[in-house]
Amino acid sequence: MYTSDIQAVSSAASNKAELCNKHPDKFIVRSVMAGFYIVVATLLSNVTAAVLYPTAPAAGKILSSLLFSIAIILIVFIGGELFTGNNMTMTIGLLDHSCSIKGLLKVWIVSYIGNFAGAFILSSIAVASGASRQILTEYFESFIYAKLSIPPSELLLRGIMCNFLVCLAVWTGTRMKSESGKLIVMFLVIMSFVISGFEHCIANMSTFTIAYLLVDGISLSLILKSMFFVTIGNIIGGALLLAVPLKYISGDK
Repeated sequence: MYTSDIQAVSSAASNKAELCNKHPDKFIVRSVMAGFYIVVATLLSNVTAAVLYPTAPAAGKILSSLLFSIAIILIVFIGGELFTGNNMTMTIGLLDHSCSIKGLLKVWIVSYIGNFAGAFILSSIAVASGASRQILTEYFESFIYAKLSIPPSELLLRGIMCNFLVCLAVWTGTRMKSESGKLIVMFLVIMSFVISGFEHCIANMSTFTIAYLLVDGISLSLILKSMFFVTIGNIIGGALLLAVPLKYISGDK
């Protein structure tokens, strides 16, 4: 059960580790590009929600949650190294002995740094452009303070649930045979984490960058605290909650 799929993911983990080790420049660029794609989705989602917030906030939340799914589509179909997806992929590779713990950690660290660079750069450019500044400022003011006041235990659990769903979208995408099937499943699964209010560390890199540049009084220490607990939660959700059981049930015996 799932044996061939596990082998495919394990092979992908080996390739990632090799690329990161032998061609770190290419790997970091792929990671930066994944950060760019997350910003595209963040802007599309938040501008849509901001436009509808004064008149139809509920509809805006549903539509913005659906539209954020474009992030995973861009990464899967165009290519990129997303830290949260690598949490599952590299863990399966480690359990399947196709990569080492050193390779796993290197891929995680480099993709995380690259994702942040991409998210920070493109988010800063978007804010500096002045496009949609007023409606985005008003919209971010409506939720960013509450987002930063979430207790650490809840941040951890929301991070776990988020990346369980993100990696589930990636996993189901590998099992779907048609491109349209992949699109539908990925859109629905990613939408479920956004509309539920779960926390994604890479998406938060973009969200917090935009908020910090637009909204007064944002605490950098609160941002760092949120990022820490959400990142740990994302690792647990992708690696322990999904990758480990998938590898366990894939055995022939």
